[in-house]
Amino acid sequence: MLPAETKEQVAEASPRRKARIAGVFYLLTILTGAFAAFVSGKLVVYGDAFSLVATACYVVVTVLFYGLFKLVDESLSLIAALFSLVGCAISAANVFHLVSYPLRAVNPLALFGVYCLLIGYLIFRSTFLPRILGVLLAFGGLSWLTFISPELANYFSPYNLAPGILGEGALTVWLLLFGVNTERWKEQAGAGGEL
Repeated sequence: MLPAETKEQVAEASPRRKARIAGVFYLLTILTGAFAAFVSGKLVVYGDAFSLVATACYVVVTVLFYGLFKLVDESLSLIAALFSLVGCAISAANVFHLVSYPLRAVNPLALFGVYCLLIGYLIFRSTFLPRILGVLLAFGGLSWLTFISPELANYFSPYNLAPGILGEGALTVWLLLFGVNTERWKEQAGAGGEL
């Protein structure tokens, strides 16, 4: 049995620890996804393997973000998570060539665009992360939405990549360095009747 003081420390560190773990998995998503894109034309097997690792890491980020942001708006956090998980499922199915025509036309980046928009909004509404991170992530989400159409994505390429990389990159760095403001997270959790 843990002493009361230790339990309190664990409870205080929990949201910050979750945020930092999300930051680690977000960084792994970015690095493995970039590597998969880089080697996809040359070393297909390695590209597919790294794509699966990136997808698995993004699933972890999605689950952790749902836990962090459900106290801001549980329904919206759940909807965001569903968009992300469907995008992850399509990404994984694409690696194994399991996607039939209607879904093959859906680029997972467009679904991640909706996810980033919603999480950006939740960050903006939260009190435990800087609002600028929400704005940057939402702007990145808009850029990912250009992938809803191949013609639109190609028209804006490569400029449509920069906002997404900036928004997701800034959030990742913040989570790795600072996590969330635990006191404000607890205040917001308490205000929502949840702790």
